[in-house]
Amino acid sequence: MRQNLARRAALVDAAIEVLARDGARGLTFRAVDAEADVPKGTASNYFGNRDDLLNQAGGRIYERMRPDDATMEAMLTGPTTRARTAELVREVVERVAAFRTGYLALLELRLEATRRPELRAVLTARVSEDVEANVRHHLSSGLPGDADAVRMIYLATNWLVVERLTLPDVFPEKQAGDLITQLVERLLPADAA
Repeated sequence: MRQNLARRAALVDAAIEVLARDGARGLTFRAVDAEADVPKGTASNYFGNRDDLLNQAGGRIYERMRPDDATMEAMLTGPTTRARTAELVREVVERVAAFRTGYLALLELRLEATRRPELRAVLTARVSEDVEANVRHHLSSGLPGDADAVRMIYLATNWLVVERLTLPDVFPEKQAGDLITQLVERLLPADAA
């Protein structure tokens, strides 16, 4: 297996694009080579098989969705209120939805994971890490609400992202933002007086 890490990352990124556009059935080494604009046979030199490519795409999506340190630091500033929490949740939804192909590829991978135990293990670990990191971050920042509230917000907003990316007219942007505010206000305790 080849070890050029930059080329490997480019191939995995190309696989994400193929997954989002063509679905899991369209993910072939040949399609990845074409998407990455590399010579035919390149992807097969970097990945032992299609399962390896799927597993690596599952991990890479989360690497690309994770906010940078500056964004994480900025999220810690401001008041620790429900209104600030709603603002932060809207920012996360917008950031995740902005990586449209990544999220659509992730949906494809989730479906594929129902048939592939190794991929299910990769995604379970990545999603679990992400959820628990969000819980830790929320609790340590002093924002209102407990771990269960953070998990419920995670679940609700994930489906909102699905709606925004697949059927955007169901909940137009303004309505989606208003729903996030309502969600936060209903799940989190009132601000201290």
